[in-house]
Amino acid sequence: MLASHSYHSAFVSTPNPALVSQQAVQRLPRLALLLFCAAYVLPGLFGRDPWKNADLTAFGYMVNMAQGKTSWLDPAIAGLPMETALLPHWLGAAFIALLSPWVDPAFAARLPFVALLTLTLVLTWYSCFHLARTDRAQPLPFAFGGEAKTVDYARAIADGALLALIATLGLLQLGHETTPELAQLCSAVLFLWGLAAAPFRGVRAVLAVLAALPLLAASGAPAMALGIGLWGTWVCLRHPPEGAPRFWRWAAIATLAGALAGWALGTWAVRWHFTPDFAQLRQLLRLFLWFLWPAWVLALWTLWRWRQHLAQPHLSLPLGMAVIAASSCIAMGGSDRALMLGLPAMAVLAAFALPTFKRSTSAAIDWFSVFFFTGAALFAWVMYIAMQTGVPAKPAANVAKLAPGFTPVFSLVELLAALAGTLAWLWLVRWRTGRHRHALWKSLVLPASGVALCWLLVMTLWLPIVDYDRSYRPWVMRVARHVKRDECISARGLPRAPLAALEYYGGYRVDARPGVPIEACPVLLKPGAAPPPAGWVVAARERRPTDRNELTTLYRRAPAR
Repeated sequence: MLASHSYHSAFVSTPNPALVSQQAVQRLPRLALLLFCAAYVLPGLFGRDPWKNADLTAFGYMVNMAQGKTSWLDPAIAGLPMETALLPHWLGAAFIALLSPWVDPAFAARLPFVALLTLTLVLTWYSCFHLARTDRAQPLPFAFGGEAKTVDYARAIADGALLALIATLGLLQLGHETTPELAQLCSAVLFLWGLAAAPFRGVRAVLAVLAALPLLAASGAPAMALGIGLWGTWVCLRHPPEGAPRFWRWAAIATLAGALAGWALGTWAVRWHFTPDFAQLRQLLRLFLWFLWPAWVLALWTLWRWRQHLAQPHLSLPLGMAVIAASSCIAMGGSDRALMLGLPAMAVLAAFALPTFKRSTSAAIDWFSVFFFTGAALFAWVMYIAMQTGVPAKPAANVAKLAPGFTPVFSLVELLAALAGTLAWLWLVRWRTGRHRHALWKSLVLPASGVALCWLLVMTLWLPIVDYDRSYRPWVMRVARHVKRDECISARGLPRAPLAALEYYGGYRVDARPGVPIEACPVLLKPGAAPPPAGWVVAARERRPTDRNELTTLYRRAPAR
Protein backbone atom coordinates (compact mmCIF):
# COMPACT_ATOMS: atom_id res chain seq x y z
CA MET A 1 0.00 0.00 0.00
CA LEU A 2 1.05 3.60 -0.42
CA ALA A 3 2.24 5.47 2.62
CA SER A 4 -0.25 5.65 5.48
CA HIS A 5 -2.48 8.67 5.85
CA SER A 6 -0.63 9.90 8.93
CA TYR A 7 2.72 9.60 7.20
CA HIS A 8 1.30 11.35 4.14
CA SER A 9 0.16 14.25 6.31
CA ALA A 10 3.70 14.72 7.55
CA PHE A 11 4.85 15.33 3.99
CA VAL A 12 1.90 17.37 2.75
CA SER A 13 4.09 20.42 2.30
CA THR A 14 6.76 18.63 0.24
CA PRO A 15 6.89 19.54 -3.45
CA ASN A 16 7.02 15.93 -4.71
CA PRO A 17 3.59 14.30 -4.28
CA ALA A 18 4.74 10.70 -4.85
CA LEU A 19 5.06 8.64 -1.67
CA VAL A 20 5.34 4.97 -2.59
CA SER A 21 6.40 1.99 -0.55
CA GLN A 22 8.17 -1.06 -1.96
CA GLN A 23 5.02 -3.10 -1.36
CA ALA A 24 3.09 -0.81 -3.71
CA VAL A 25 5.29 -1.59 -6.70
CA GLN A 26 4.78 -5.31 -6.85
CA ARG A 27 5.14 -6.53 -10.40
CA LEU A 28 2.16 -7.13 -12.64
CA PRO A 29 2.70 -10.72 -13.89
CA ARG A 30 4.10 -10.57 -17.42
CA LEU A 31 1.79 -13.35 -18.61
CA ALA A 32 -1.22 -11.36 -17.41
CA LEU A 33 0.08 -8.25 -19.17
CA LEU A 34 0.62 -10.18 -22.41
CA LEU A 35 -2.90 -11.61 -22.20
CA PHE A 36 -4.26 -8.08 -21.71
CA CYS A 37 -2.50 -6.95 -24.87
CA ALA A 38 -3.55 -10.03 -26.85
CA ALA A 39 -7.20 -9.62 -25.83
CA TYR A 40 -7.01 -6.02 -27.02
CA VAL A 41 -5.00 -6.43 -30.23
CA LEU A 42 -6.21 -9.70 -31.78
CA PRO A 43 -10.03 -9.30 -31.84
CA GLY A 44 -10.97 -7.61 -35.10
CA LEU A 45 -8.05 -9.14 -36.97
CA PHE A 46 -10.03 -12.13 -38.24
CA GLY A 47 -13.29 -12.70 -40.08
CA ARG A 48 -14.38 -9.22 -41.12
CA ASP A 49 -14.41 -6.89 -44.11
CA PRO A 50 -12.73 -3.49 -44.23
CA TRP A 51 -15.19 -1.04 -42.70
CA LYS A 52 -16.47 2.31 -43.91
CA ASN A 53 -15.08 4.82 -44.54
CA ALA A 54 -11.35 5.40 -44.06
CA ASP A 55 -10.58 1.73 -43.46
CA LEU A 56 -12.15 0.62 -46.74
CA THR A 57 -10.72 3.57 -48.69
CA ALA A 58 -7.16 2.84 -47.56
CA PHE A 59 -7.62 -0.86 -48.31
CA GLY A 60 -8.93 -0.03 -51.77
CA TYR A 61 -5.71 1.75 -52.68
CA MET A 62 -3.63 -1.05 -51.18
CA VAL A 63 -5.37 -3.88 -53.01
CA ASN A 64 -5.35 -2.00 -56.31
CA MET A 65 -1.59 -1.51 -56.03
CA ALA A 66 -0.97 -5.12 -54.98
CA GLN A 67 -3.08 -6.52 -57.84
CA GLY A 68 -1.48 -4.31 -60.46
CA LYS A 69 -4.62 -2.30 -61.19
CA THR A 70 -2.92 1.01 -60.48
CA SER A 71 0.55 2.49 -60.14
CA TRP A 72 2.42 2.25 -56.85
CA LEU A 73 3.66 5.81 -57.29
CA ASP A 74 0.29 7.29 -58.23
CA PRO A 75 -2.41 4.90 -56.95
CA ALA A 76 -6.07 5.50 -57.71
CA ILE A 77 -9.56 4.25 -56.91
CA ALA A 78 -11.95 4.51 -59.84
CA GLY A 79 -9.47 6.93 -61.40
CA LEU A 80 -9.34 9.20 -58.34
CA PRO A 81 -5.80 9.78 -57.01
CA MET A 82 -4.83 9.28 -53.40
CA GLU A 83 -5.19 12.27 -51.07
CA THR A 84 -3.06 10.90 -48.23
CA ALA A 85 0.50 9.63 -47.74
CA LEU A 86 1.89 6.76 -49.80
CA LEU A 87 4.13 5.09 -47.24
CA PRO A 88 1.48 3.38 -45.04
CA HIS A 89 -0.41 2.22 -48.15
CA TRP A 90 2.77 0.68 -49.52
CA LEU A 91 3.06 -1.28 -46.30
CA GLY A 92 -0.38 -2.85 -46.64
CA ALA A 93 0.00 -3.40 -50.38
CA ALA A 94 3.34 -5.16 -49.89
CA PHE A 95 1.78 -7.66 -47.48
CA ILE A 96 -1.13 -8.30 -49.84
CA ALA A 97 1.25 -8.95 -52.73
CA LEU A 98 3.55 -11.09 -50.58
CA LEU A 99 0.81 -13.34 -49.16
CA SER A 100 -1.37 -13.56 -52.27
CA PRO A 101 -3.12 -15.82 -53.23
CA TRP A 102 -2.86 -17.87 -50.03
CA VAL A 103 -4.23 -15.23 -47.65
CA ASP A 104 -7.34 -13.06 -47.96
CA PRO A 105 -6.23 -9.57 -49.03
CA ALA A 106 -8.12 -7.82 -46.22
CA PHE A 107 -6.44 -10.03 -43.62
CA ALA A 108 -3.02 -9.62 -45.23
CA ALA A 109 -3.34 -5.82 -45.28
CA ARG A 110 -4.27 -5.86 -41.60
CA LEU A 111 -1.17 -7.74 -40.44
CA PRO A 112 1.40 -4.90 -40.58
CA PHE A 113 -1.05 -2.55 -38.88
CA VAL A 114 -1.61 -5.05 -36.08
CA ALA A 115 2.17 -5.05 -35.68
CA LEU A 116 2.14 -1.23 -35.54
CA LEU A 117 -0.53 -1.28 -32.82
CA THR A 118 1.48 -3.83 -30.85
CA LEU A 119 4.63 -1.75 -31.24
CA THR A 120 2.71 1.32 -30.05
CA LEU A 121 1.74 -0.49 -26.85
CA VAL A 122 5.33 -1.67 -26.30
CA LEU A 123 6.84 1.78 -26.93
CA THR A 124 4.32 3.42 -24.61
CA TRP A 125 5.38 1.07 -21.82
CA TYR A 126 9.09 1.66 -22.35
CA SER A 127 8.65 5.43 -22.76
CA CYS A 128 6.95 5.67 -19.39
CA PHE A 129 9.45 3.25 -17.86
CA HIS A 130 12.42 5.41 -18.83
CA LEU A 131 10.70 8.65 -17.82
CA ALA A 132 9.83 7.20 -14.41
CA ARG A 133 13.47 6.17 -13.86
CA THR A 134 14.69 9.77 -13.87
CA ASP A 135 15.59 11.36 -10.55
CA ARG A 136 12.86 14.01 -10.55
CA ALA A 137 10.15 11.39 -11.17
CA GLN A 138 11.18 9.21 -8.22
CA PRO A 139 9.06 9.14 -5.04
CA LEU A 140 10.29 10.77 -1.88
CA PRO A 141 12.46 8.65 0.41
CA PHE A 142 10.96 7.53 3.71
CA ALA A 143 12.51 8.58 6.99
CA PHE A 144 13.24 4.97 8.02
CA GLY A 145 13.58 3.33 4.62
CA GLY A 146 11.14 1.10 2.76
CA GLU A 147 10.46 3.40 -0.19
CA ALA A 148 10.08 1.91 -3.66
CA LYS A 149 13.22 0.96 -5.54
CA THR A 150 13.90 2.90 -8.73
CA VAL A 151 13.40 0.14 -11.30
CA ASP A 152 10.43 -1.41 -9.50
CA TYR A 153 8.74 1.96 -9.26
CA ALA A 154 9.37 2.71 -12.93
CA ARG A 155 8.01 -0.70 -13.94
CA ALA A 156 4.83 -0.20 -11.93
CA ILE A 157 4.24 3.25 -13.44
CA ALA A 158 4.86 1.84 -16.94
CA ASP A 159 2.34 -0.95 -16.30
CA GLY A 160 -0.15 1.74 -15.38
CA ALA A 161 0.57 3.70 -18.57
CA LEU A 162 -0.02 0.64 -20.74
CA LEU A 163 -3.28 -0.16 -18.95
CA ALA A 164 -4.36 3.49 -19.28
CA LEU A 165 -3.76 3.37 -23.04
CA ILE A 166 -5.75 0.16 -23.41
CA ALA A 167 -8.56 1.65 -21.33
CA THR A 168 -8.80 4.77 -23.52
CA LEU A 169 -11.93 4.60 -25.69
CA GLY A 170 -10.53 6.56 -28.63
CA LEU A 171 -7.99 3.92 -29.60
CA LEU A 172 -10.51 1.07 -29.91
CA GLN A 173 -11.75 1.34 -33.48
CA LEU A 174 -9.09 3.62 -34.96
CA GLY A 175 -6.33 1.42 -33.57
CA HIS A 176 -7.71 -1.61 -35.40
CA GLU A 177 -7.98 -0.05 -38.86
CA THR A 178 -5.59 -0.17 -41.82
CA THR A 179 -5.21 3.58 -42.12
CA PRO A 180 -2.18 5.92 -42.27
CA GLU A 181 -2.99 7.31 -38.83
CA LEU A 182 -1.81 4.10 -37.17
CA ALA A 183 1.61 4.52 -38.78
CA GLN A 184 1.58 8.14 -37.57
CA LEU A 185 0.71 7.01 -34.04
CA CYS A 186 3.56 4.51 -33.95
CA SER A 187 6.01 7.11 -35.30
CA ALA A 188 4.94 9.68 -32.70
CA VAL A 189 5.39 7.30 -29.77
CA LEU A 190 8.75 6.19 -31.23
CA PHE A 191 9.88 9.81 -30.93
CA LEU A 192 8.65 9.93 -27.34
CA TRP A 193 10.58 6.74 -26.58
CA GLY A 194 13.75 8.15 -28.15
CA LEU A 195 13.64 11.25 -25.95
CA ALA A 196 12.73 9.27 -22.84
CA ALA A 197 15.47 6.70 -23.42
CA ALA A 198 18.21 9.25 -24.18
CA PRO A 199 19.88 8.90 -20.73
CA PHE A 200 19.81 5.09 -20.89
CA ARG A 201 19.95 3.83 -24.48
CA GLY A 202 22.52 6.06 -26.20
CA VAL A 203 22.80 5.24 -29.91
CA ARG A 204 19.46 3.46 -30.08
CA ALA A 205 17.71 6.55 -28.73
CA VAL A 206 19.44 8.73 -31.33
CA LEU A 207 18.44 6.39 -34.15
CA ALA A 208 14.86 6.29 -32.90
CA VAL A 209 14.59 10.09 -32.84
CA LEU A 210 16.18 10.47 -36.27
CA ALA A 211 13.82 7.90 -37.78
CA ALA A 212 10.60 8.85 -36.00
CA LEU A 213 9.94 12.35 -37.34
CA PRO A 214 10.71 11.63 -41.03
CA LEU A 215 8.46 8.56 -40.78
CA LEU A 216 5.74 10.64 -39.14
CA ALA A 217 5.95 13.24 -41.92
CA ALA A 218 6.07 10.56 -44.62
CA SER A 219 2.95 8.97 -43.11
CA GLY A 220 0.98 12.17 -43.61
CA ALA A 221 1.51 14.28 -40.48
CA PRO A 222 4.40 16.70 -41.19
CA ALA A 223 2.88 19.48 -39.06
CA MET A 224 2.66 17.11 -36.09
CA ALA A 225 6.27 16.07 -36.72
CA LEU A 226 7.37 19.72 -36.76
CA GLY A 227 5.40 20.54 -33.60
CA ILE A 228 6.58 17.67 -31.42
CA GLY A 229 10.09 17.98 -32.85
CA LEU A 230 10.38 21.60 -31.79
CA TRP A 231 8.92 20.79 -28.40
CA GLY A 232 11.28 17.88 -27.85
CA THR A 233 14.24 20.02 -28.89
CA TRP A 234 13.26 22.74 -26.41
CA VAL A 235 12.81 20.25 -23.55
CA CYS A 236 16.20 18.63 -24.23
CA LEU A 237 17.84 22.06 -24.47
CA ARG A 238 16.40 23.21 -21.16
CA HIS A 239 16.82 19.89 -19.33
CA PRO A 240 19.63 17.96 -21.05
CA PRO A 241 19.28 14.20 -20.55
CA GLU A 242 21.82 12.77 -18.11
CA GLY A 243 24.82 11.49 -20.03
CA ALA A 244 23.63 13.12 -23.28
CA PRO A 245 23.98 16.90 -22.80
CA ARG A 246 23.82 17.64 -26.54
CA PHE A 247 20.90 15.40 -27.36
CA TRP A 248 18.88 18.47 -28.36
CA ARG A 249 20.95 18.61 -31.54
CA TRP A 250 19.68 15.20 -32.63
CA ALA A 251 16.12 16.29 -31.92
CA ALA A 252 16.67 19.44 -33.98
CA ILE A 253 18.16 17.44 -36.88
CA ALA A 254 15.22 15.05 -36.75
CA THR A 255 12.80 17.99 -36.83
CA LEU A 256 14.48 19.42 -39.91
CA ALA A 257 14.53 15.98 -41.55
CA GLY A 258 10.83 15.57 -40.87
CA ALA A 259 10.00 18.93 -42.41
CA LEU A 260 12.10 18.13 -45.50
CA ALA A 261 10.54 14.66 -45.81
CA GLY A 262 7.08 16.19 -45.78
CA TRP A 263 8.10 18.67 -48.46
CA ALA A 264 9.80 16.05 -50.66
CA LEU A 265 6.86 13.63 -50.48
CA GLY A 266 4.19 16.31 -50.85
CA THR A 267 2.44 15.60 -47.55
CA TRP A 268 2.26 19.23 -46.43
CA ALA A 269 -1.30 20.54 -46.68
CA VAL A 270 -3.43 23.19 -45.03
CA ARG A 271 -6.21 21.48 -43.04
CA TRP A 272 -7.63 24.40 -41.05
CA HIS A 273 -11.34 23.70 -40.51
CA PHE A 274 -11.94 25.32 -37.13
CA THR A 275 -14.75 27.84 -36.81
CA PRO A 276 -15.29 29.40 -33.37
CA ASP A 277 -19.03 28.82 -33.19
CA PHE A 278 -20.98 27.22 -30.37
CA ALA A 279 -21.91 24.11 -32.35
CA GLN A 280 -18.31 23.20 -33.15
CA LEU A 281 -17.11 24.00 -29.64
CA ARG A 282 -19.78 21.68 -28.24
CA GLN A 283 -18.75 18.98 -30.71
CA LEU A 284 -15.09 19.37 -29.70
CA LEU A 285 -15.94 19.15 -26.02
CA ARG A 286 -17.97 16.00 -26.59
CA LEU A 287 -15.13 14.47 -28.60
CA PHE A 288 -12.53 15.21 -25.95
CA LEU A 289 -14.70 13.86 -23.14
CA TRP A 290 -15.38 10.43 -24.64
CA PHE A 291 -12.35 9.94 -26.89
CA LEU A 292 -9.80 10.50 -24.11
CA TRP A 293 -11.80 8.74 -21.38
CA PRO A 294 -10.62 7.78 -18.76
CA ALA A 295 -7.07 9.01 -19.39
CA TRP A 296 -8.04 12.70 -19.36
CA VAL A 297 -9.39 12.46 -15.80
CA LEU A 298 -6.16 10.93 -14.51
CA ALA A 299 -4.03 13.31 -16.59
CA LEU A 300 -5.75 16.33 -15.05
CA TRP A 301 -5.13 14.85 -11.60
CA THR A 302 -1.47 14.43 -12.51
CA LEU A 303 -1.20 18.05 -13.60
CA TRP A 304 -2.71 19.21 -10.32
CA ARG A 305 -0.71 17.02 -7.97
CA TRP A 306 2.57 17.48 -9.86
CA ARG A 307 1.92 21.16 -10.67
CA GLN A 308 5.25 22.29 -9.16
CA HIS A 309 7.13 19.86 -11.43
CA LEU A 310 5.53 20.43 -14.82
CA ALA A 311 8.80 21.70 -16.30
CA GLN A 312 10.51 18.36 -15.61
CA PRO A 313 10.93 16.08 -18.66
CA HIS A 314 8.88 13.19 -17.26
CA LEU A 315 5.86 15.52 -17.35
CA SER A 316 6.72 18.20 -19.91
CA LEU A 317 7.50 15.75 -22.74
CA PRO A 318 4.17 13.88 -22.69
CA LEU A 319 2.25 17.05 -21.81
CA GLY A 320 3.63 18.92 -24.81
CA MET A 321 2.90 16.06 -27.20
CA ALA A 322 -0.65 15.73 -25.88
CA VAL A 323 -1.27 19.48 -26.20
CA ILE A 324 0.09 19.54 -29.77
CA ALA A 325 -2.16 16.63 -30.77
CA ALA A 326 -5.16 18.32 -29.16
CA SER A 327 -4.33 21.59 -30.95
CA SER A 328 -4.13 19.76 -34.28
CA CYS A 329 -7.50 18.20 -33.58
CA ILE A 330 -9.04 21.60 -32.90
CA ALA A 331 -7.42 23.22 -35.94
CA MET A 332 -8.79 20.45 -38.17
CA GLY A 333 -12.31 21.03 -36.92
CA GLY A 334 -12.50 18.09 -34.51
CA SER A 335 -10.39 15.38 -36.17
CA ASP A 336 -10.39 12.32 -33.94
CA ARG A 337 -7.51 10.90 -35.99
CA ALA A 338 -5.31 13.86 -35.09
CA LEU A 339 -6.31 13.54 -31.45
CA MET A 340 -5.38 9.86 -31.50
CA LEU A 341 -1.70 10.79 -31.91
CA GLY A 342 -1.71 12.20 -28.38
CA LEU A 343 -3.12 9.09 -26.69
CA PRO A 344 0.21 7.47 -25.68
CA ALA A 345 1.41 10.75 -24.18
CA MET A 346 -1.91 11.14 -22.38
CA ALA A 347 -1.57 7.60 -21.01
CA VAL A 348 1.91 8.39 -19.67
CA LEU A 349 0.57 11.48 -17.95
CA ALA A 350 -2.29 9.45 -16.51
CA ALA A 351 0.13 6.90 -15.05
CA PHE A 352 1.87 9.51 -12.90
CA ALA A 353 -1.42 10.11 -11.12
CA LEU A 354 -1.30 6.60 -9.63
CA PRO A 355 1.29 7.31 -6.88
CA THR A 356 -0.88 10.12 -5.55
CA PHE A 357 -4.18 8.23 -5.27
CA LYS A 358 -5.91 7.53 -1.99
CA ARG A 359 -7.75 4.28 -1.26
CA SER A 360 -11.13 5.97 -1.74
CA THR A 361 -10.23 7.13 -5.24
CA SER A 362 -9.06 3.68 -6.29
CA ALA A 363 -12.19 2.11 -4.83
CA ALA A 364 -14.40 4.53 -6.75
CA ILE A 365 -12.66 3.64 -10.02
CA ASP A 366 -13.02 -0.06 -9.25
CA TRP A 367 -16.71 0.00 -8.45
CA PHE A 368 -17.56 2.20 -11.43
CA SER A 369 -15.68 -0.22 -13.69
CA VAL A 370 -17.35 -3.28 -12.16
CA PHE A 371 -20.88 -1.97 -12.62
CA PHE A 372 -20.36 -0.33 -16.03
CA PHE A 373 -18.47 -3.11 -17.81
CA THR A 374 -20.44 -5.93 -16.20
CA GLY A 375 -23.64 -4.25 -17.39
CA ALA A 376 -22.16 -3.79 -20.87
CA ALA A 377 -21.14 -7.47 -21.00
CA LEU A 378 -24.58 -8.57 -19.85
CA PHE A 379 -26.19 -6.45 -22.56
CA ALA A 380 -23.89 -7.99 -25.18
CA TRP A 381 -24.84 -11.51 -24.12
CA VAL A 382 -28.59 -10.76 -24.02
CA MET A 383 -28.47 -9.30 -27.53
CA TYR A 384 -26.45 -12.26 -28.77
CA ILE A 385 -28.96 -14.76 -27.37
CA ALA A 386 -31.80 -12.73 -28.89
CA MET A 387 -30.09 -12.77 -32.32
CA GLN A 388 -29.52 -16.53 -32.17
CA THR A 389 -32.81 -17.70 -30.63
CA GLY A 390 -35.33 -14.87 -31.02
CA VAL A 391 -35.71 -14.69 -27.22
CA PRO A 392 -36.13 -12.16 -25.66
CA ALA A 393 -38.48 -11.10 -28.43
CA LYS A 394 -38.09 -7.33 -28.18
CA PRO A 395 -34.29 -7.19 -28.64
CA ALA A 396 -34.62 -9.66 -31.51
CA ALA A 397 -37.24 -7.44 -33.15
CA ASN A 398 -34.99 -4.40 -32.73
CA VAL A 399 -32.15 -6.22 -34.47
CA ALA A 400 -34.42 -7.20 -37.35
CA LYS A 401 -35.62 -3.60 -37.66
CA LEU A 402 -32.17 -2.00 -37.53
CA ALA A 403 -30.49 -4.57 -39.80
CA PRO A 404 -33.03 -5.71 -42.40
CA GLY A 405 -31.85 -8.70 -44.36
CA PHE A 406 -29.32 -9.79 -41.73
CA THR A 407 -29.10 -13.53 -41.09
CA PRO A 408 -27.50 -14.55 -37.76
CA VAL A 409 -24.39 -16.70 -38.05
CA PHE A 410 -23.26 -19.11 -35.33
CA SER A 411 -19.57 -19.72 -34.70
CA LEU A 412 -18.45 -22.10 -31.96
CA VAL A 413 -14.93 -20.64 -31.91
CA GLU A 414 -16.21 -17.10 -31.38
CA LEU A 415 -18.65 -18.29 -28.71
CA LEU A 416 -15.87 -20.06 -26.79
CA ALA A 417 -13.62 -17.00 -27.04
CA ALA A 418 -16.41 -14.80 -25.67
CA LEU A 419 -17.07 -17.25 -22.83
CA ALA A 420 -13.37 -17.36 -21.93
CA GLY A 421 -13.20 -13.57 -21.89
CA THR A 422 -16.31 -13.26 -19.73
CA LEU A 423 -15.08 -15.84 -17.22
CA ALA A 424 -11.72 -14.07 -17.06
CA TRP A 425 -13.52 -10.81 -16.31
CA LEU A 426 -15.52 -12.39 -13.48
CA TRP A 427 -12.36 -13.87 -11.99
CA LEU A 428 -10.61 -10.51 -12.29
CA VAL A 429 -13.47 -8.71 -10.54
CA ARG A 430 -13.37 -11.24 -7.72
CA TRP A 431 -9.58 -10.87 -7.43
CA ARG A 432 -9.64 -7.07 -7.56
CA THR A 433 -12.36 -6.70 -4.95
CA GLY A 434 -10.60 -9.14 -2.63
CA ARG A 435 -8.09 -8.24 0.02
CA HIS A 436 -4.75 -7.83 -1.72
CA ARG A 437 -1.81 -5.54 -1.39
CA HIS A 438 -2.42 -2.30 -3.23
CA ALA A 439 -0.12 -2.16 -6.24
CA LEU A 440 0.02 1.12 -8.16
CA TRP A 441 -1.34 -0.39 -11.36
CA LYS A 442 -4.35 -2.08 -9.74
CA SER A 443 -6.54 1.01 -10.15
CA LEU A 444 -6.38 0.61 -13.93
CA VAL A 445 -6.73 -3.16 -14.18
CA LEU A 446 -10.52 -3.16 -14.27
CA PRO A 447 -10.92 -0.20 -16.69
CA ALA A 448 -8.42 -1.73 -19.11
CA SER A 449 -9.75 -5.26 -18.86
CA GLY A 450 -13.33 -3.97 -19.13
CA VAL A 451 -12.56 -2.19 -22.41
CA ALA A 452 -10.74 -5.29 -23.69
CA LEU A 453 -13.71 -7.47 -22.68
CA CYS A 454 -16.25 -5.27 -24.49
CA TRP A 455 -14.08 -5.18 -27.61
CA LEU A 456 -13.71 -8.97 -27.47
CA LEU A 457 -17.48 -9.49 -27.13
CA VAL A 458 -18.23 -7.11 -30.00
CA MET A 459 -15.63 -8.80 -32.22
CA THR A 460 -16.95 -12.30 -31.42
CA LEU A 461 -20.62 -12.36 -30.44
CA TRP A 462 -21.58 -9.29 -32.44
CA LEU A 463 -19.09 -9.58 -35.28
CA PRO A 464 -21.55 -10.80 -37.96
CA ILE A 465 -24.04 -7.98 -37.40
CA VAL A 466 -21.35 -5.31 -36.87
CA ASP A 467 -19.68 -6.42 -40.08
CA TYR A 468 -23.04 -6.34 -41.84
CA ASP A 469 -23.55 -2.79 -40.59
CA ARG A 470 -20.07 -1.43 -41.29
CA SER A 471 -19.25 -3.25 -44.54
CA TYR A 472 -20.20 -2.16 -48.05
CA ARG A 473 -20.48 -5.78 -49.23
CA PRO A 474 -24.30 -5.98 -48.73
CA TRP A 475 -24.73 -2.74 -50.71
CA VAL A 476 -22.60 -4.04 -53.58
CA MET A 477 -24.68 -7.23 -53.63
CA ARG A 478 -27.81 -5.08 -54.03
CA VAL A 479 -26.22 -3.12 -56.86
CA ALA A 480 -25.17 -6.39 -58.52
CA ARG A 481 -28.85 -7.30 -59.00
CA HIS A 482 -29.06 -4.52 -61.58
CA VAL A 483 -25.55 -4.39 -63.07
CA LYS A 484 -23.75 -7.20 -64.89
CA ARG A 485 -20.18 -8.00 -63.93
CA ASP A 486 -18.70 -6.88 -67.26
CA GLU A 487 -20.52 -3.52 -67.37
CA CYS A 488 -18.69 -0.27 -66.77
CA ILE A 489 -20.03 2.08 -64.09
CA SER A 490 -19.72 5.85 -64.12
CA ALA A 491 -19.81 6.96 -60.48
CA ARG A 492 -18.86 10.61 -60.42
CA GLY A 493 -19.74 12.14 -57.04
CA LEU A 494 -19.65 8.93 -54.99
CA PRO A 495 -17.25 8.88 -52.01
CA ARG A 496 -14.12 6.78 -52.28
CA ALA A 497 -15.28 4.04 -49.87
CA PRO A 498 -18.22 2.82 -52.03
CA LEU A 499 -16.03 3.20 -55.12
CA ALA A 500 -13.46 0.87 -53.55
CA ALA A 501 -16.23 -1.55 -52.62
CA LEU A 502 -17.57 -1.64 -56.20
CA GLU A 503 -14.10 -2.42 -57.52
CA TYR A 504 -13.15 -4.99 -54.88
CA TYR A 505 -16.38 -6.82 -54.07
CA GLY A 506 -18.12 -6.40 -57.42
CA GLY A 507 -15.12 -6.56 -59.71
CA TYR A 508 -16.55 -3.67 -61.74
CA ARG A 509 -14.64 -1.20 -63.83
CA VAL A 510 -15.58 2.09 -62.19
CA ASP A 511 -14.79 5.59 -63.45
CA ALA A 512 -15.31 8.57 -61.13
CA ARG A 513 -12.94 11.07 -62.74
CA PRO A 514 -14.53 14.53 -62.92
CA GLY A 515 -13.44 15.25 -66.49
CA VAL A 516 -14.69 12.03 -68.08
CA PRO A 517 -18.16 12.19 -69.72
CA ILE A 518 -20.73 10.01 -67.99
CA GLU A 519 -21.71 8.58 -71.37
CA ALA A 520 -18.46 6.57 -71.35
CA CYS A 521 -20.27 3.85 -69.36
CA PRO A 522 -23.76 2.33 -69.77
CA VAL A 523 -24.49 2.57 -66.02
CA LEU A 524 -24.45 5.70 -63.88
CA LEU A 525 -24.45 5.77 -60.07
CA LYS A 526 -25.12 8.97 -58.17
CA PRO A 527 -25.71 9.68 -54.47
CA GLY A 528 -29.22 10.71 -53.47
CA ALA A 529 -32.40 10.67 -55.53
CA ALA A 530 -31.77 13.38 -58.11
CA PRO A 531 -33.80 13.35 -61.35
CA PRO A 532 -32.07 11.50 -64.21
CA PRO A 533 -29.79 13.50 -66.52
CA ALA A 534 -30.93 14.03 -70.09
CA GLY A 535 -30.80 10.77 -71.99
CA TRP A 536 -30.86 8.58 -68.86
CA VAL A 537 -33.60 6.73 -66.98
CA VAL A 538 -33.80 5.58 -63.37
CA ALA A 539 -33.15 1.83 -63.18
CA ALA A 540 -33.11 1.36 -59.40
CA ARG A 541 -32.54 3.02 -56.06
CA GLU A 542 -30.58 1.16 -53.41
CA ARG A 543 -29.62 1.89 -49.82
CA ARG A 544 -27.12 0.33 -47.52
CA PRO A 545 -29.34 -2.04 -45.47
CA THR A 546 -28.46 -0.39 -42.14
CA ASP A 547 -28.42 3.26 -43.27
CA ARG A 548 -31.63 4.80 -44.56
CA ASN A 549 -29.90 8.07 -45.36
CA GLU A 550 -27.27 6.56 -47.67
CA LEU A 551 -29.30 6.32 -50.88
CA THR A 552 -27.75 5.67 -54.28
CA THR A 553 -29.64 5.95 -57.57
CA LEU A 554 -28.73 3.76 -60.54
CA TYR A 555 -29.37 5.14 -64.02
CA ARG A 556 -29.15 3.56 -67.46
CA ARG A 557 -28.93 5.25 -70.80
CA ALA A 558 -32.34 5.65 -72.35
CA PRO A 559 -32.88 3.40 -75.39
CA ALA A 560 -32.53 5.17 -78.73
CA ARG A 561 -35.81 5.95 -80.46
